[in-house]
Amino acid sequence: MTRNRRTPFGELWHEMNRVQDEFNRLVGRFTPFTRPEATGAGPLVNVWEDDAALHAEVDLPAMDPAKLEVFVTEGNQLTIQGERKAPEVAGASWVRQERPYGPFVRVIGLPSLVDADKVEASYEHGVLRVTLPKSEAAKPRKINVKV
Repeated sequence: MTRNRRTPFGELWHEMNRVQDEFNRLVGRFTPFTRPEATGAGPLVNVWEDDAALHAEVDLPAMDPAKLEVFVTEGNQLTIQGERKAPEVAGASWVRQERPYGPFVRVIGLPSLVDADKVEASYEHGVLRVTLPKSEAAKPRKINVKV
């Protein structure tokens, strides 16, 4: 059975992330990576947590991993940036072009502090996976009650 822990600021973090995502979506409409046909301000990201770490998966098909940069700032912000080059098709004209291209930046607020020195990232089959171990200060500790 899985138990979900509720943090006092969980709902606040959720609401702040929602506002940030909405802002990114609004601003992203005016960048080359996100045209009006696209559905977000950059690549799509899933974030979840377990007791030890936060995990992020980012869909980035046909990306050169050397063009990706992953940062953790302020202990609780994940930044993913990169650039996907526009395809060049000699002697052809586009009928429809929906796949995004150009530079992008995603900044995701995390619900707890992470240990930036232990963050790991891998890229396989078009998916960037980032594991962000929680800071010791962010992990729950059992307190013994003295009698």
